[in-house]
Amino acid sequence: MAFYELIGNPNIIPDYHQTPKSVQRFNPYAENGGSIVAIAGEDFAVIASDTRLSTGFSIYTRNQSKLFPLSQKTVLGCSGCWCDTLTLTRILEARLKMYLHEHRKDMSTPAVAQMLSTILYYKRFFPYYVSNILAGLDGDGHGCVFSYDPIGHCERTMYRASGSAGPLLQPLLDNQIEYKNMKDAPQVPVTLERALKVIKDVFISAAERDIYTGDAVHIKIITRDNVVDETFDLRKD
Repeated sequence: MAFYELIGNPNIIPDYHQTPKSVQRFNPYAENGGSIVAIAGEDFAVIASDTRLSTGFSIYTRNQSKLFPLSQKTVLGCSGCWCDTLTLTRILEARLKMYLHEHRKDMSTPAVAQMLSTILYYKRFFPYYVSNILAGLDGDGHGCVFSYDPIGHCERTMYRASGSAGPLLQPLLDNQIEYKNMKDAPQVPVTLERALKVIKDVFISAAERDIYTGDAVHIKIITRDNVVDETFDLRKD
């Protein structure tokens, strides 16, 4: 019986206890976990990710880095749906190769950040299920970090955390890097040594609370001279 026939008819009592029809649901995304942290200094940038790739309570691999070098001064960190991560990074690499062949130079980190924003916005009606953090050096050699929402809005900052443990890591970075809401906090620039120490501390803390973060941490240190890789272990359970 149509809904409009029920309205205003006191002789018809609707049956609210009917068995509902089966509903078919399709989820095109998968959450594969992972956490990203990036910190920028005066003349460096550090970006790190854990190496656990999992879904639910299953671990696919314990040795999958989520950092993607895009140029000699730019590194992208991605976490979330792994298939979307691979698709997005392949598109970025193709665009950067086209730019290199046409202009005979690498794209700067702020230019890569703008291009990534445009690519994400182009897919705004069916967005990539990926948390992105871009780290590197700008045209003046200063460290920079760009964070994104799923449809491409970006913000330049000096530090950022994202991924499955992002809500746990960001307050720690606020406290340890910018000394937010601390009385008589020291106003000193972040050194490379302190940035590495904070990154290791926050990942160790996140591994205690987030089952999607663990096994090891892959770190890329970006300076004017080169990009240096470091790795240290986390808990395996």
